[in-house]
Amino acid sequence: MLETSARLLRLLSLLQTPREWTGAELADRLAVSTRTVRNDVERLRALGYPVNANRGATGGYRLGAGAALPPLLLDDEEAVAVAIGLRTAAAGSITGVEETSLRALAKLEQVLPSRLRRRVNTLHTYAVRVPADDAGPRVSAEVLTVIAAACRDREQLRFDYRAHDDTESRRVVEPYRLVNWGRRWYLVAWDVQRGDWRTFRVDRVTPKTPTGPRFAARDVPEDLTARVRHGVSSAAWRYRASVTVRAPAEVVAERINPAVGTVEAVDDETCVLHTGADTVASLAVHIGLLDADFTVDGPPELVDHLRVLADRYRRAGNTGGPSADPVGDSDGRGAR
Repeated sequence: MLETSARLLRLLSLLQTPREWTGAELADRLAVSTRTVRNDVERLRALGYPVNANRGATGGYRLGAGAALPPLLLDDEEAVAVAIGLRTAAAGSITGVEETSLRALAKLEQVLPSRLRRRVNTLHTYAVRVPADDAGPRVSAEVLTVIAAACRDREQLRFDYRAHDDTESRRVVEPYRLVNWGRRWYLVAWDVQRGDWRTFRVDRVTPKTPTGPRFAARDVPEDLTARVRHGVSSAAWRYRASVTVRAPAEVVAERINPAVGTVEAVDDETCVLHTGADTVASLAVHIGLLDADFTVDGPPELVDHLRVLADRYRRAGNTGGPSADPVGDSDGRGAR
C-alpha cells in the first residue's frame, strides 16, 4: 500500500484528468478502501485543491476550479509541451504575454527533472526559428481577452475599426468566435448595422467599454475557418483577380495555400480561382505556380505584368543570343 503522501499525489494525478471518478474506481486504482478515498479527498481539500463530489449513481469526484491556482502534476510529455509552448508564446504574435511567459517558463524549468530539462534545452538549442517573411501584426492580449469574454457572455461589442485602406468606422457586432490563422487573429461576428456576417482583423480593432446588451445566439452559416478565408480573400488585398484555370477544381485547390484564395468549379476540367495580393508581382507568382493554362481578364495592371513576364521568359529561354527572335508559341496563346 502506498504511503499517505505518495497516495495523495497519485490521487491528485488521477483527479486532474478531465473526467469524473467514482469512489470505487479510485479505491481500486489506489488499492485502498472507499473510506480511505473519502479521507484523502478531505486532505486534498485542506491543502487547497477544490475537489467536487456529486452524489448518485452517476456521481463521482472531479477536480474543480478554486480561488487560487494549486500546484499541478504534469507527466513527462505534458511538462515538455508546456515548456515549448511558453517559449513559443514569448516570441509570438500576442503582446503583453512575453514577460509572463518567461516568468512561468523559469518557474517550470526550475522544477523540471534533469532528463526533461535536457530535452527542452536541446530542442531550444538546436531548433532554429526562421523569422517569417512578413512579421505579421501584433495583437494585444487585453483586446483578445475583452473580445473572448464578449463571445462567451453573448454581449454586443462596440469598437473602432481600421480597414485595409486605412478608413475608420465605428462597428456594433454580436461576436461569436476568435480564429487564429498563422500570425493573425480574426473575429467572426454578426454586424448589427449591416445585418450580415463579417470578419474583422483583431489588430485593427479598438474595443469600447462597457460592452453592449446580451443577444440571442444565431446559427453560424458555415465553417468558421471557411468564413475567415472568404473574408480575407475578398477584402484584404490591394489587387484581386478571378483566374480561369484549365484544371479540375480539386487539383487547383491542392496546389494553393488556403490563404491564397478560393476555388470555384466550372466543369470537370475548368475552375475559377478567386485570388489576390498586395502587388501584381506576387499575384503573378501565385498564378504561375498552378502549373496549368489559365486566362486572366483583369485587373489591367496584372495583365500588363503577365505580358512583361511572358516576354522575359521567352528571352531567358532563347539560346541564340539577344539578337535572335524570342521563343514562344507561334499562335501567341497562353496567359493573357
